[in-house]
Amino acid sequence: MISTSPALPLSRDASSRFLPWLIGFMVWLAAMALALVMILSAAGQQWRTGLAGTLTVQIIPVAGADSAATDALARRAIKLLRATPGIASAASVPDVQVAALLEPWLGKDALSADMNLPVPRLIDVRLIAGGAIDSDALGAQLAAEIPGATLDDHGLWLERLVALARALEAIAFAVVGLIGLAAIATVVFATRTGLAIHHEVVELLHLIGAQDGYVARQFQGRAFWLGLEGGLIGTVLAAVTLVLLGYLAGRIEASLLPPLALSVQQWAVLAAIAPAAALISMLTARLTVQRAVGRMA
Repeated sequence: MISTSPALPLSRDASSRFLPWLIGFMVWLAAMALALVMILSAAGQQWRTGLAGTLTVQIIPVAGADSAATDALARRAIKLLRATPGIASAASVPDVQVAALLEPWLGKDALSADMNLPVPRLIDVRLIAGGAIDSDALGAQLAAEIPGATLDDHGLWLERLVALARALEAIAFAVVGLIGLAAIATVVFATRTGLAIHHEVVELLHLIGAQDGYVARQFQGRAFWLGLEGGLIGTVLAAVTLVLLGYLAGRIEASLLPPLALSVQQWAVLAAIAPAAALISMLTARLTVQRAVGRMA
């Protein structure tokens, strides 16, 4: 039970004046780190879902060949791919999609006749579910039979990308752990300072028969509300930061970044940080006081 009895004038302590802001800053950092973890986890799942079982074939224009010749090579490559066991489908990527991929760097007229750029033809290849093919052998066959053809197996770079995302997630979790330790140390310091300020009052309470638990409840109640106040400050700041980042990311037309929008469940996780900070502050203050008061006995 949390007590707010005014037996000790803790509300006037200068030692706890800045505690909510310190906790708020730590909660903001923890919320941003957890948001990074959730964004990377969702992005990794999206990458795996979207690119699993797919290949991309490029037909690079041969020097001196016109657009019609390159299109003919692309049709030959599609015919070869469709005849390969393990491949479910092979189709040219529409020019509209290719133009959208090039637009952030070359503008909207990347495929116009005025630009006359030697843009490769792209072929989207889908594998049979559960099937497997030798991508190295297929790439060598394409290169041998179709001039300028190259095969891009997404598996290798996707594996490296997911590994990078997991490493960043581990770092973010480590940051959250360190922030938690720093918050505990801050509460311990503030609680010990409060005990030192009210040392004589605490001793007087002991003399008149107050139990250690009673004294501890004075400090834990104060720490709970300060921790909750700081947690709410940090959560609000994190929410504002994430909304702002999501707005700025949404203005980028190309999908160069993973989606920064959080789901309802993910927002609920971030909202739980504030009460968690309050509980940690309360328990830390209680244990600190019990240990210190026990030495006075």
